[in-house]
Amino acid sequence: MPTSVHLNPLQDVSAAEALAWHQVVAASTAHDLPGSPTPDPGQIHAQLTKPALGSRRLTWLATGADGVPVGVAGLRLFTSAGQEHLAELELHVDPAHRRLGTGSRLLSAVVAACRAEGRRSLIVAAAADSPGEAFSERSGFRRALTLDHLMLRFDEMDAAGLRRIADAEHPGYRLTGWTGTVPDDLADAFAAAKNAMNDMPVGDLDYGNVAWDADRVRAMGKVVADRGDTLLTIAAVHDDGTMAGYTEILLPRGAAPRAQQYDTAVVPGHRGHGLGLWVKAAMVRRLRAEHAGVVEIETDNADDNVHMLAVNHQLGFRSYRRTREFQLDVPAA
Repeated sequence: MPTSVHLNPLQDVSAAEALAWHQVVAASTAHDLPGSPTPDPGQIHAQLTKPALGSRRLTWLATGADGVPVGVAGLRLFTSAGQEHLAELELHVDPAHRRLGTGSRLLSAVVAACRAEGRRSLIVAAAADSPGEAFSERSGFRRALTLDHLMLRFDEMDAAGLRRIADAEHPGYRLTGWTGTVPDDLADAFAAAKNAMNDMPVGDLDYGNVAWDADRVRAMGKVVADRGDTLLTIAAVHDDGTMAGYTEILLPRGAAPRAQQYDTAVVPGHRGHGLGLWVKAAMVRRLRAEHAGVVEIETDNADDNVHMLAVNHQLGFRSYRRTREFQLDVPAA
């Protein structure tokens, strides 16, 4: 391993350090995922400096002898009850500096931190058939889940079909929506619906479960707003006041043309009524009416999540790449 590379654990991330981080991420993304948008420097700065929901972050910046940034690692340590065993890794090495040991040195620092923090499971995502996948396998991670990434491009979708789905009658249910933090009168119902995500397919990941309550859903809205992003939600509410299902879309800060799908869930007792398809179609219509700069939505599903994949395909989403989720079982110190 080259001694000329220096690992810098970052404490209070400065603007210059965030720019260095962005430089590495931009180079790595352009090489491994050509055509995919790179977070802008402001997004990276917010990611590194703003509090996250139910977790805290450790970060490292690797620099060469000349001070040029060559690699970064971020470790998300989950703090919510039910996930205290878990950590999630983000690691990038500038393509011009790969195969020189920088990634391995960053990973060694991350694993040591996991041991010190008492974490038994370290998860990381890598594009299928990418250098990141090969690195994960060489480093002892095991493949635990495959995600299918899908894209809905508005100029290619069946607009008439979308209208039929969005306008379909669902007796006993109504649609409601909001921007940002959930309204107070829906917070408890929304938290109860959020718990439906705990049965989503996660393959062999030791992911744990999170219990949602009104305070947590409010905190989630604040985290997203504080980093400059916009969260849109549409929900199906039953006549008895129960929130039967919902879908969330994230609009990255700025005028990004690609929206990111967050959760979509239907509460078990309300499944089989087409509510997932309904709320997602209503969300697409809302995006087109209120956010003309958005031209596409990206989502991902576990490859064994047959139901949600079918819903997305019916709306016009098309597969375009795959991601592998890997897990390292961290040995005790």
